Amino acid sequence: MKFVSWNVNGIRACVKKGFLYYFKEQDADIFCLQETKLQAGQIELDLPGYYQYWNYAERKGYSGTAVFTKQKPLHVTYGLEEDVIEPEGRIITLEFEKYFVVTVYTPNSKRDLARLAERLEWEDRMLAYVQELDSRKPVVLCGDLNVAHQEIDLKNYKTNRGNSGFTTEEREKMTTFLNTGFVDSFRYLYPERTEAYSWWSYMNKVRERNIGWRIDYFIVSERWKNRINKAEIHAETLGSDHCPVYLSLDTE
Repeated sequence: MKFVSWNVNGIRACVKKGFLYYFKEQDADIFCLQETKLQAGQIELDLPGYYQYWNYAERKGYSGTAVFTKQKPLHVTYGLEEDVIEPEGRIITLEFEKYFVVTVYTPNSKRDLARLAERLEWEDRMLAYVQELDSRKPVVLCGDLNVAHQEIDLKNYKTNRGNSGFTTEEREKMTTFLNTGFVDSFRYLYPERTEAYSWWSYMNKVRERNIGWRIDYFIVSERWKNRINKAEIHAETLGSDHCPVYLSLDTE
């Protein structure tokens, strides 16, 4: 199975920058988006052979997620609790016969860390949610998790220590998550690879100089770690301030 995850930072803008070319080229079985930034009816994507699932934020032009899948899921849920409206459209869960797929756009704790407490609460709820899924079937979780877990995951770790996305608290939450039975697929295959980033500031020449952060992930239930075939970061793919990340996984 081929999986792709991409924070497109506005799907309408990304389509104008070549999204559909990349989408068709990858021919993924499951393709997940974060930060779609639209409401129902604002775009119609012609994706033959794919079922489309969208979770829109109530606020216009903000957040949002989507999943395109060749195989129809048994069940689809939106948010962390099926009967509770999640106004920012940050999570979609697809249940298949043998596993779950969860795509998530984790809240940013903000430059001044004004949203850090809320973010940490989110992390606790997210972990409990995914653990419950994992107790039933293996989980493939992907998306923009808005944290560089280790020093190796961003270019300037010394000057960014304590900043949003690289606070001790956020990094510890990721460590806790992984220690409860999950694997960061990229680091599982490439524990020491440097210069591997998935997000770059729009500031002048930053991407060209590869001054980036790795904040986009595929995380897999630990009991499936030996099924991971490939984990890639497609840094050459433009269209957003993030690039797509890719996972090849044996799900049979």
